[in-house]
Amino acid sequence: MSTKYFKQENGTIAYEDQGKGPLVICVPSLGDVRGEYRFLVSQLVSAGYRAVSMDVRGMGETSVTWEDYSIVGVGKDILALVQELDAGPAVIIGTSMAAGAAIWAAAEKPELIRAMMLVGPFVRGDRNRSLEILFSLMLARPWGPSMWTKYYSSLYPTCKPADFVQYTAALRENLKQRGRIEGLVKMLKTGKRASEERIPSIRQPSLILMGSRDPDFKQPESEAQWISEHLKTKYALIENAGHYPHAEMPDVAGPIMLKFIESLPG
Repeated sequence: MSTKYFKQENGTIAYEDQGKGPLVICVPSLGDVRGEYRFLVSQLVSAGYRAVSMDVRGMGETSVTWEDYSIVGVGKDILALVQELDAGPAVIIGTSMAAGAAIWAAAEKPELIRAMMLVGPFVRGDRNRSLEILFSLMLARPWGPSMWTKYYSSLYPTCKPADFVQYTAALRENLKQRGRIEGLVKMLKTGKRASEERIPSIRQPSLILMGSRDPDFKQPESEAQWISEHLKTKYALIENAGHYPHAEMPDVAGPIMLKFIESLPG
């Protein structure tokens, strides 16, 4: 599948466009690329959906010339992509920090967002200065890309995909490119207040998807419960999955996600 691009503010967003039907936009986690959705996209296309997966700022084939790496910046890119495709409103799937970006986008222009699926969602909280210093040291060059992929491996606690070695090797090479690990660090340093403040205004249907062993949360189910209660929606807990249930256990997570989309009105 060939990469497509569109211009946005200070850079260029890369994406792939597959299938025909209602639009579903897949936005990857911080520190990952659009290939995160490689297993889900095939399920979406087979089920009759148009699956568009994008690279977030600084990652994959998207450019690195951004002034803003926050959830607001990524949220703007989501809205711009829906408008670029002229096929909305769209269902947005956002993992981790991208879940916060999806909430921001849904609140800013609700007419463009049909529904959301928020996976391992980071959607609240302020900046943590101690963690910022830690990440800056841990992800400094030249060891930063290798340190990130080592950490990335821990996000799949039960079942690593068959192509995991090749996938993480490619991810590490991507982060070695000029400006990419630096963009990742900048993204890690941004807070989630912009999405947390907009949660009460969300009216679109949504689904929270959380792995029961997601190492990014002390109590994954409790976080899923908090978000679902405040969004007035349901959550699904994938037993023994980590931060990427749709990639770690696609045969379990995929049908849940498809069922949610199929349940949407219209």
